[in-house]
Amino acid sequence: MDILFRRGRATAQQVCDELPDPPSYSAVRGLLAVLETKELVGHESEGQRYVYFARHDVQKERGRALHHLVQTFFEGSAMKAAVALIDGAGAKLSNDELEALAAMVEKARKEGR
Repeated sequence: MDILFRRGRATAQQVCDELPDPPSYSAVRGLLAVLETKELVGHESEGQRYVYFARHDVQKERGRALHHLVQTFFEGSAMKAAVALIDGAGAKLSNDELEALAAMVEKARKEGR
């Protein structure tokens, strides 16, 4: 999906070419077909090849993926997910990032979220 979001449109071969450790071409085609049945991906025919594209906006998909991640691994707790990100191995936030997070927390508090 990241490749389709970044490129806009891509053939299965182009997706293979951009993967760091690509599976077989037929595995990529199979995955694209699964994504298409889930209505995440569409395709158009160009000659004898399919050109795939994401059916949804990247922000919407990020939100859905994050929601699924929080539900699956953090018992539905946004706080547990945030703590894991902040305390996680290798997580190094700059002072500016920490201040931006503090401002977001304060804003959410004022808005009653």
